[in-house]
Amino acid sequence: MPRFAANLTMMFTELPFLDRFEAAAKAGFKAVEFLFPYAFEAGDIKRKLDDNGLTLILHNLPAGDWDAGERGIACHPDRVSEFRAGVGQAMAYARALGVRQLNCLAGKAPAGVAEEVLRATFVENLRHAASALRSAGLRLLIEPINTFDIPGFYLNRTAQAAGILAEVGADNAFIQYDLYHAQRTEGELAATVQTYLPRIGHIQLADNPGRHEPGTGEINYPFLFAHLDRIGYDGWIGCEYKPATTTQAGLGWLQQVMR
Repeated sequence: MPRFAANLTMMFTELPFLDRFEAAAKAGFKAVEFLFPYAFEAGDIKRKLDDNGLTLILHNLPAGDWDAGERGIACHPDRVSEFRAGVGQAMAYARALGVRQLNCLAGKAPAGVAEEVLRATFVENLRHAASALRSAGLRLLIEPINTFDIPGFYLNRTAQAAGILAEVGADNAFIQYDLYHAQRTEGELAATVQTYLPRIGHIQLADNPGRHEPGTGEINYPFLFAHLDRIGYDGWIGCEYKPATTTQAGLGWLQQVMR
C-alpha cells in the first residue's frame, strides 16, 4: 500500500504555513514535505511536526531567488560558492527537523553557457553535495522538471538524470521522480519507473492537465499505485498537487486508495 505525504507548499494553502501541519494530520496524513523551510525558524517547524505526530520526508536545498523566478542554481557556473553555502544551510535544517533526504533543483540553464559547462557544473556541485550529505547520513535527490511549466529547466528527463547520477558516482544520490512532470515530458510512466526503480529515491504525484489531485486528469493512478506495489517501491509518495477546489474537498481519491 503506498504511503502518502502532504506537500504543504501546494496543499492547505488557505491556511498560514505553520497551521498546515495540523490540517494535514487531521486529514489523515502521517508525513509531510514542502519546498523550503528557510523563511521559518527550524524550532517552530519542529514543534509543529512533533505536536501533530508528523514525519518530514524532504525539503529542497536553497534554490536562488524564488520570488524573482529562479528555480535552482546548481547548473550555474558563476554561483558555485552560493550553491555550496546553501548545502550547509540545508543540512543544518535537516539535522533540526529530522529529515533524511534533500532535493536539489538544477535550475534554468543560463543563457550563453555551453552544455558541457552546464553539465560539468551540475555534476561537480552534486558531488560536493552528496559528499557533504553522506557525512550526515542524508540522501541527495535530483528532480527532472518539465519545460512546459518551467521553460529552460536544465534537468528535464529521467534518462538524463540517471546519466548524471552515474557520472556523479555517489551511492547516496537518487532521482526524485515526479509523475506529473514525467507525464508531460515523456509519458511511459509505468515502464520508466520500473526501469529506473533502483535509482528512484522518492516519488511525487499530480494529475495532468492542471496539476490537480489524482482522478482529475489523464493519468491512471489506481493502476500506477498497484504497479508501484508490484515492483516493490516502498518509499513515500509526495502529493505535490494544486487542489482543484480546496484540499479537503479533493481528498476523495486518498480515501478510496486507503480502503
